Amino acid sequence: MNLARVPISAWVGILFTGAFAIVALFAPLIAPYPMTLIVGDLWEPMSAEHLLGTDNLGRDLLSRMIYGARTTIFIAALATALSFSMGSILGFTAAVVGGWLDQGLSRFVDMLMAIPTLIFGLVVLSVLPTNLLTLILVMGILDSTRVYRLARAVAVDINVMDFVEAAKLRGEGRGWIIFREILPNALTPLVAELGLRFIFQVLFLSALSFLGLGVQPPEADWGGMVKENKEGIVFGIPAALIPAAAIAALAISVNLVADWVLNRTTSLKGGRGGE
Repeated sequence: MNLARVPISAWVGILFTGAFAIVALFAPLIAPYPMTLIVGDLWEPMSAEHLLGTDNLGRDLLSRMIYGARTTIFIAALATALSFSMGSILGFTAAVVGGWLDQGLSRFVDMLMAIPTLIFGLVVLSVLPTNLLTLILVMGILDSTRVYRLARAVAVDINVMDFVEAAKLRGEGRGWIIFREILPNALTPLVAELGLRFIFQVLFLSALSFLGLGVQPPEADWGGMVKENKEGIVFGIPAALIPAAAIAALAISVNLVADWVLNRTTSLKGGRGGE
């Protein structure tokens, strides 16, 4: 890869995404204070001791932001991995097998997608114990419907191509067709969708936490921090705006990287096709 040809927007996305990832991985080493320790009065202004001030309980806001990055990115990444694994495999399988399996899965997915995701998530989480495992499962399963629709649509087109027909004539099984023939040729749209799905998971988690059914106190995540400090906005205190800005920055940076990967993958395929 020629680094000089990487666009500036991609570098910005890579640097910000990498910074968020490093902060999430090494949160206990980077954070100046423990996540739940009360270190001052509520909503203290920014100072040398507390670079972002304190929150509604007097906890160091910078430390809460760092630990919140770890929680937000960890849950969103695992939920995205679950949704892509489940949605892609089911979508490819439905396209290859066809018949009643395809119809049954597609109609079930249509039924789930007819219900707004946030409302569905709130209903499910209101009757289940709210912990990290439940959050990841609910978020991943609900989002897998979008991945299923994309994966199935792409796989249906690939499944009728000559190289797939040749593999079937050779006697290759459905597992080979799915993972060795369809998956490599479906990576371009899936990679683009991966970034969007991760961003959606971050926003979905933040919305759930803001409404009280996401990450539970005293654990920190950015959506919950917006909720905890929202009253301060009336008094001109930025404690709620800082985590909201972090959510926006993470979403934009990941989207910039995803766009660059998509454009690079597309150009590589186009170059090979012309050889």
